Amino acid sequence: MIGALLFAAFVGLMLIGVPVAVSLGAAGALAIAIANHDVQWFGLLAVPQNFYAGVAKYPLLAIPMFVLVGSIFDRSGVARRLVDFATAVVGRGSGMLPLISIAVAMFLGGISGSGPACAAAVGGVMIAAMRRAGYPGPFSASVVAAGAATDILIPPSVAFIVYSVLVPQASVPALFAAGMVPGILAGIALIVPAVWLSRRHGMGALERNLPRPPFWPSLMAASWGLAAPVLILGGMRLGWFTPTEAAVVAVFYGLFVGMVVYRSIGLRDLYVILRESAELSAVILLVVGLAGVFAWSLSTLSLIDPITRAIVGSGLGETGVLVLLILLLMAVGMVLDGISIFLIFVPLLLPIAQHYGWDPVWFGVVLTLKVALGQFTPPLAVNLMVSCRIAQVPMESTFRWVGWLLLSMLAVLAAVLAFPQLALWLPRTLGY
Repeated sequence: MIGALLFAAFVGLMLIGVPVAVSLGAAGALAIAIANHDVQWFGLLAVPQNFYAGVAKYPLLAIPMFVLVGSIFDRSGVARRLVDFATAVVGRGSGMLPLISIAVAMFLGGISGSGPACAAAVGGVMIAAMRRAGYPGPFSASVVAAGAATDILIPPSVAFIVYSVLVPQASVPALFAAGMVPGILAGIALIVPAVWLSRRHGMGALERNLPRPPFWPSLMAASWGLAAPVLILGGMRLGWFTPTEAAVVAVFYGLFVGMVVYRSIGLRDLYVILRESAELSAVILLVVGLAGVFAWSLSTLSLIDPITRAIVGSGLGETGVLVLLILLLMAVGMVLDGISIFLIFVPLLLPIAQHYGWDPVWFGVVLTLKVALGQFTPPLAVNLMVSCRIAQVPMESTFRWVGWLLLSMLAVLAAVLAFPQLALWLPRTLGY
């Protein structure tokens, strides 16, 4: 009875417009209070204790740092220089600007690991460029949002950091390595329909008239940005620093590039950068902390085991259960952000994964792929919200285009489900 009330309160609060984080915390606190009514309000002491326990984890220190990195590289002009270099490499023509948008978004994923931050950085440069070349705004917004979704797969990834906190058996380096191949496949899968749609509908007719940047000057200008993923990922692989320390190194590297090399960031800009990063980090960590209260109430009320037994005993078999979980996450991904999905559902799904012997690293990649899909699946679609705001188009105008991109990434998800080695080969090769 209390378990039903827990979920009913959570869903009811969200339906009336209460933020997800507050809905999680309030529903969990209500269930704890009712379950401990015999000790009056003393049971509610578990709320602040579990809120603190939810955020007091060392790997979570990397989240505000990588958010800050994304903001620094956004304002430093790295994205614009990477776009110029990519244009110099692939040239001009119908479909080339969408290709460049996705490729640059994938590359920025190796710096910040935040989809919305990447959508803002790439969208600020590419949407205006595609508009000048004759691409419609809804198509440009869809391409940028989908390309930015690869960021949580290509390391470093905020989503993988959160998952590693929830599943200690999956280390951050192993998850980072496991996301590399699926992330690249997802990017390639998105490029195919983006270029095909451009050429089929005659978009980008004016693109050939735009100048092509010279190769060597573009390479020199973009070299500092190109070196960032090498420093971050190479340093972790060589054992110079942990993923959390890598985030701090990336912050100082980004500040050096922006303030000393490009001189596009001044002292006055630091306040704006720090404020924006602090606000976004606070939102993420607030969700993490209040979701800890919700998860603790699930555990205290002994709801996880009955749910696990019901799903395992449903008669669907291993494949049927896996498909059911994917469909469930697709449904909730339309209304919840990725971190909330992890924090709510991983405690429920982990016992099912353990029952069937699914590799926790592979399972994390599957869940993250689903979260990536959710980042540009309406109606929530945080990446699509950002890109539509930049393009100044309503989200419903993108439905015509975004469906093709969703299908292409669903194909990658199906491939990872059918061939787990796509995710597990690299971490095992590297010895994680």
